[in-house]
Amino acid sequence: MKITKPKFRVSEKDRSPPDISVGNGNYELKGRIWLEGSSGTFLGYGRVVLLERIKKYGSISKAARSMGMSYRHAWELVDSINRNAKSPLVITSIGGKGGGGAQVTREGERAIEFFWRLYSKFETFLKEEMKSLDF
Repeated sequence: MKITKPKFRVSEKDRSPPDISVGNGNYELKGRIWLEGSSGTFLGYGRVVLLERIKKYGSISKAARSMGMSYRHAWELVDSINRNAKSPLVITSIGGKGGGGAQVTREGERAIEFFWRLYSKFETFLKEEMKSLDF
């Protein structure tokens, strides 16, 4: 009987740098954490940073620019976040005489806080596991 290994396909997330990297001189333990929604990624490190920048600048385009990201990509991420959320995390207003803008909602602020708490716990977990690495 021939044993075949399943083919492993590398995803974009596998090629991306880790959100967290903990080393001990010999090894590095790397990790990435994100929340999935019904239609894909809901929140992850980059998306939360984008939400924070939108909150800071009051604009998706300024937030995108500050991250070296295209407006279109930032808009697609915000749209994806809002589609996966129970209620919008970002609301926008159309430009015009007074200019448009974007605002992170209270739910968006709660999501940011939740993610950073989760991220901190994940980082602590990786550090503890690295301490127990003995081979």
